[in-house]
Amino acid sequence: MTPAVSGQAAGTAHGDRGHRTVLVSSLLGTTIEWYDFFLYSTAASIVFGELFFPAGDGVVGTLASFATFFVGFLARPIGAVLFGHIGDRLGRKRTLVTTMVLMGAATALVGALPTYEQAGVLAPVLLVLLRVLQGLAIGGEWAGAVLLAVEYAPPGRRGRYGSWPQAGLGIGLAMGTGVFALLGQVLDDRHFTAHGWRLAFGLSIVLVLIGLLVRLKVEETPAFARLERPSRLPLAELLRHRPSRRHLALGMLARWGDGVAFNTWAVFAISYCTGLGMSRTSVLLGVTAAALVLAVLIPFVGRGVDRIGPRRTYLGGMVLFGMSVVPAFLGFQTRDPWVVGGVLVVALGIVYAISYAPEGTLFAQLFPTGTRYTGMSVVYQFSGIYASGLTPMLITALFALGGGSLWWVCAYLVFTAVVSTVATAAIRTGDLYLEPESATDTRGRPVAV
Repeated sequence: MTPAVSGQAAGTAHGDRGHRTVLVSSLLGTTIEWYDFFLYSTAASIVFGELFFPAGDGVVGTLASFATFFVGFLARPIGAVLFGHIGDRLGRKRTLVTTMVLMGAATALVGALPTYEQAGVLAPVLLVLLRVLQGLAIGGEWAGAVLLAVEYAPPGRRGRYGSWPQAGLGIGLAMGTGVFALLGQVLDDRHFTAHGWRLAFGLSIVLVLIGLLVRLKVEETPAFARLERPSRLPLAELLRHRPSRRHLALGMLARWGDGVAFNTWAVFAISYCTGLGMSRTSVLLGVTAAALVLAVLIPFVGRGVDRIGPRRTYLGGMVLFGMSVVPAFLGFQTRDPWVVGGVLVVALGIVYAISYAPEGTLFAQLFPTGTRYTGMSVVYQFSGIYASGLTPMLITALFALGGGSLWWVCAYLVFTAVVSTVATAAIRTGDLYLEPESATDTRGRPVAV
């Protein structure tokens, strides 16, 4: 009797350790990927316009810099289809190792690029090419990291597990803006522009090595391992399957407000507030504080997701986003560092956490196991073109079109929140997969139990 009990306890302990490794791996992976990706966006707001796109008009240089930021979002759908196909055919683990290495290498090389003054037009061309590689990598990373957690989750804990990789967004953003803020404090503007920003990009190599050590220890997810015949053409199967087609459309519309919210508060706000005359460091510290609150709060929201449901939680986040737009921009106009920091903590750290924490679990429920990696990647990355990549440029253009007025900008942001709210409400809960207590067939479709 005793050996049996001991064996059961040992197995439970082993399972607990295995689940912890999975959660740490998914969190580390998204942290590194988002650090690399948004390190670029922060640099685009601060130094890339001057170093790679010199122009007499500062607005033109900023727009050109944000354009390369957008190029990464154009590459993400290609990465979604490519790595989604690999993830559904060969497994989650292999795909995630590949995306991490690709992302880390591209980011480190950005830090080694010559400037326009040193290499002429070759400099921005190389910058764009590396941004494309970043986009390809992040196109395959997010869905795989979420699936690593969600498909390992015990029944009734998918919201909690699915929120862990989402917390990597806040940590990665805090690291990216925090490193820039620290470098801005210890270096003067001349040294920061000359070489200080490069140190932040070089740090990516160290982070990737740590992430790989953990990720290589993780086994394939149980859900994928149970598949008898992985899908040969996941994207084609998605498009043939009527419920999946509907979920692709609704998922991409539901994510519109989410992508706009993040890129408004975490990307555009930096450029906007520094344009109002605020110091770069104070704005970066505000974003860093908000990102840390986001990272800490997301797992707590994830616990609530298991009780309320990912769809309802996401709906609540989109409604709050729409309501917070006008007060947030009025707060920015005070130019008071404490007020601006408080606005960023509320808008990005708290309100955004309510929509972002359940997002991975919600989108994972939209598709069967055999096409889930591709389906989630397509929803998240194709919507990223208009929901995320275009946002800094579009808001900058709307701000200029309105002669400095905020109302065009606010109207657009509220509109995206309304669209996302309606699309999320249109997702029928009876059509979802990954119900906590349901059995599934080899394609991951629920069957009667």
